[in-house]
Amino acid sequence: MRNQLFMTRYYSSVAKPVLTPLALAIALAPAPGWAENYFNPAFLSDDPSAVADLSTFSRNALAAGMYRVDVYLNNTFLATRDIAFQAVKTTGKSAPTDDSGLRACLTPEMLKNMGVNTGAFPLLAKAAAGSCPDLASAIPAARPRFDFAQQRLDISIPQAAMVASARGYIPPQYWDEGINALLLNYTFTGANSQDRSPGGSAENSYFLGLNSGLNLGAWRLRDYSTWNANSGDQNSDSDWQHISTYLERDVVFLQGELTAGDSYTPSALFDSLPFRGLQLASDDNMLPDSMKGFAPTIHGIARSNAQVTIRQNGYIINQRYVPPGAFTINDLYPTAASGDLTVEVKESDGSINRYNVPYSAVPILQREGRLKYAATVAEYRSDSSQKEKVKFSQATLIWGLPHGFTLYGGTQLSSHYHALAIGSGANLGDWGAVSLDVTQATSTLADNNTYQGQSLRFLYAKSLAQSGTNLQLMGYRYSTSGFYTLDDTTWKRMSGYDDDSRTDSDKSRPEWADYYNLYYTRRGKVQLDINQQLGGLGSLFITGSQQSYWHTDEKDSLLQVGYSDTLAGIAWSVSYNNNKSAGDAERDQIFALNISVPLSQWLQHDDEVTRHHNVYATFSTSTDKQHNVTQNAGLSGTLLDENNLSYNIQQGYQNHGIGESGSASLEYDGAKGNANIGYNVSDNGDYQQVNYGLSGGLVAHAHGVTLSQPLGNTNILIAAPGAANVGVVDQPGIHTDARGYAVVPYATTYRQNRMALDVNAMADDVDIDDAVTRVVPTEGALVLARFKARVGARALVTLNHNGKPVPFGATVTVNDRHAEAIVDEAGEVYLSGLSAQGILHVRWGNLPDQQCVASYHLSSSRQILSRQHAECH
Repeated sequence: MRNQLFMTRYYSSVAKPVLTPLALAIALAPAPGWAENYFNPAFLSDDPSAVADLSTFSRNALAAGMYRVDVYLNNTFLATRDIAFQAVKTTGKSAPTDDSGLRACLTPEMLKNMGVNTGAFPLLAKAAAGSCPDLASAIPAARPRFDFAQQRLDISIPQAAMVASARGYIPPQYWDEGINALLLNYTFTGANSQDRSPGGSAENSYFLGLNSGLNLGAWRLRDYSTWNANSGDQNSDSDWQHISTYLERDVVFLQGELTAGDSYTPSALFDSLPFRGLQLASDDNMLPDSMKGFAPTIHGIARSNAQVTIRQNGYIINQRYVPPGAFTINDLYPTAASGDLTVEVKESDGSINRYNVPYSAVPILQREGRLKYAATVAEYRSDSSQKEKVKFSQATLIWGLPHGFTLYGGTQLSSHYHALAIGSGANLGDWGAVSLDVTQATSTLADNNTYQGQSLRFLYAKSLAQSGTNLQLMGYRYSTSGFYTLDDTTWKRMSGYDDDSRTDSDKSRPEWADYYNLYYTRRGKVQLDINQQLGGLGSLFITGSQQSYWHTDEKDSLLQVGYSDTLAGIAWSVSYNNNKSAGDAERDQIFALNISVPLSQWLQHDDEVTRHHNVYATFSTSTDKQHNVTQNAGLSGTLLDENNLSYNIQQGYQNHGIGESGSASLEYDGAKGNANIGYNVSDNGDYQQVNYGLSGGLVAHAHGVTLSQPLGNTNILIAAPGAANVGVVDQPGIHTDARGYAVVPYATTYRQNRMALDVNAMADDVDIDDAVTRVVPTEGALVLARFKARVGARALVTLNHNGKPVPFGATVTVNDRHAEAIVDEAGEVYLSGLSAQGILHVRWGNLPDQQCVASYHLSSSRQILSRQHAECH
């Protein structure tokens, strides 16, 4: 039905003028009077039989039936649903509240699912299941309104008639568990390096990450494995790691997730632990945004084209290549909820800068009445042969109390460890927010001795909205040297080197980063994070942390300071990094300056496509403690209609005899996957490297197999059979395949996701009734977003019946389709999505002699619009 306006507009542009639905509406507009409106067919023709039965239009009404509409409740979108509409009188108490002449059939069950307190209104409470009581009569001031042109049903209901719910709340009845499917996500990166200097060698390195999954109903099975390989002139090695396998599903009535297999414990109270077992925990994503209480952002500086590797709990969770200068990584795939990250920056000359990024920000405060829980029964999981796989259990509760207070506590139990924690947090208003907790632990370590200790933790956060300051100060104090964590009790020895965590080809040279000593227990830790917005003068961030240990003066310390601003479209930033790990002889210090000039703002564009391409000129320089200075200038930007091909060209210079360097790279984001390739050269040409990568996804479902860009945990399958190579709005590079299917990754769980097809890019023989739909996926789901595409020819058919044109206003349906078209005064009708031949059902009244059937046969010529004559019998 939605496409009728388009049909009429199209027809008007290719044929003689016709009476459009708008003109018909004007002609039939009601005039003031006491009697019911009546339209005289003689106004259109001297022969009344030449005009269809227009009694429905005389009442300013639309035809009753099933309409697919967008349902809005109090101006908030709920869902797209097929709703039955009934014809009603235009006067009286049950009259519709719009000019459609129709009333939506809203059953008590539907209203209850929308959050209406049906039990408080007798007409709804006593209504039979499946019945359609009049909403306006049942609830005072309730008002349904049907916008036929937009196919939108607005339902206005007083808040007093609604069950109390938070702003933005979407009832679970509208959540979509998705379809059954097999999923595969892959990421492959590789590099071929060649050192042409005397004594140099060649080296090849490869990384493959595989995320596979199976969705069956509400159940999600996931597996993650990685492969690393290094080969060179002297040695080679490869390592296949199975990271995790787990089965998961939502538990709606508990607002939580049930996990069986490999995962991590929550970090709200204790350090997050890898486990293999069972866990039931709250899922805040099920709450609306208004009721919700973090992978960290990584900052760093590369002196050359460098490889950045990020590890957490011994696992490589991310690896990528960055150009010289300051870099920011803010798209880490979430793994453990906490656990310090080890960042490794491997420069093109082979030198490695390694530092830790503290990751233990814990949102404790909860809203009044909110009970956040987690219970785990499992076995400790680690890929290190230096650790025991001990069985343990953990439980935590966080309870939001009145007046801004939160009470929380938890316990951890194993054969070698007992810990009890309790704490409280409070919102102090203008003074910020604070939490304080204490943990008492009894531990048996590898020396078979038992230790007891306490840990006091303090957290303070303050946001100064007026000054744009966000301050977070976190302090850990281990009051006794006998405090240990459950993770400490899993070591088989009191000290040593965890060589299993190394991926280097040469494991005979252990480093301090791999060293552990349980006698050096953590004593105190302080972390400070400040983000300051300076209005029109840019922004400043300061991050600092220090970790001290018992029985040694060694400390881990990190200080990062950065300032950024934009002037006349030119973005620039300065940053300083100073870090030192326990056991390191010296500190690593790097200062960097970055400038980015948007050339696309000043370049002249000859067409609309290139006007939206981004072109930047960049410059960066950095210097370290040893006065090694690196300078780089470059050009970067995007190409293609959807800006899904990006390029980067760099030219650099480094002092102390290293000399010139350069790089060039391309990255393409396509509908069936992403690809990138880069070339680096340094040391005046002595060192050369080619790096490359492929990433993408594959989904096998009931409708076939669809290739895609890299998948997220939750995804949307576009299904528009027959609509090939149609773009998805706001999704660069994503198009439907030859069958009309596409995958949109990284859907937002338990939230509305708007999917729209680009109708301007469709083929001439494709029409879509509704190019926009919305879905609300649950965690891990593959949700089907259906679009009804009509594929076929377009035709202007002249219909005759008994030697005369079919009456004006008659409706025409093709074969058994529900969509109707309307005949004009000359007996002509515009139709789309036609097959080569078919049957037309024509109706202009309810009597047997007011209906007929016609057949059509289209020629094989490729015309945008065919003209046909058909006799209706």
